[in-house]
Amino acid sequence: MASATKQQPIRDIANTSVRVEIFDQAYNLRGSDAEYIIKLAEYVDTKMRAVSEQTHTVDSARLAVLAALNIADEYHLLKRNYDTGALDYIRRAHQLSEALDEVLHEKAAKAG
Repeated sequence: MASATKQQPIRDIANTSVRVEIFDQAYNLRGSDAEYIIKLAEYVDTKMRAVSEQTHTVDSARLAVLAALNIADEYHLLKRNYDTGALDYIRRAHQLSEALDEVLHEKAAKAG
């Protein structure tokens, strides 16, 4: 598994660049968080290698597209689960708010 280059990643603090290796191809990438870039590169490299093993394809452009589709699928499944969960929390919070309003209204009616 290649993530950062076989050598130690080269970091330039002045412009936050990092050299990574994805599917045996070296890239110099820039960003605000070098460790995060390395983590992303490792993830993409792992996906490309998994697709390569499953499809026995050696064309790196084709592997990149197939890996991108796998990553997009993961993203959309997670997003759908998150969105569904968020709606459930909003629905539950609304129910609890209504129940609290009822209790407070009943207490105010008894006190008044």
